[in-house]
Amino acid sequence: MAVHKVIEILAQSTEGWEDAAQKAVDQASKTVKNIESIYIKEFSASVEDNNIMKYRVNAKITFKVE
Repeated sequence: MAVHKVIEILAQSTEGWEDAAQKAVDQASKTVKNIESIYIKEFSASVEDNNIMKYRVNAKITFKVE
């Protein structure tokens, strides 16, 4: 039987939500092994002068515990 753990991560990007999600995985993979999936729980953005400046994701990352 496999055991999995879920962590919640906030990440942001100036490029877009997809890039923010990739940054969440990249950052988590520095300390977490066996990442299997990412679930984007929430999207948000910061706006200045009617322009989106930063795209943000609240993500849940699932990984297998050894």
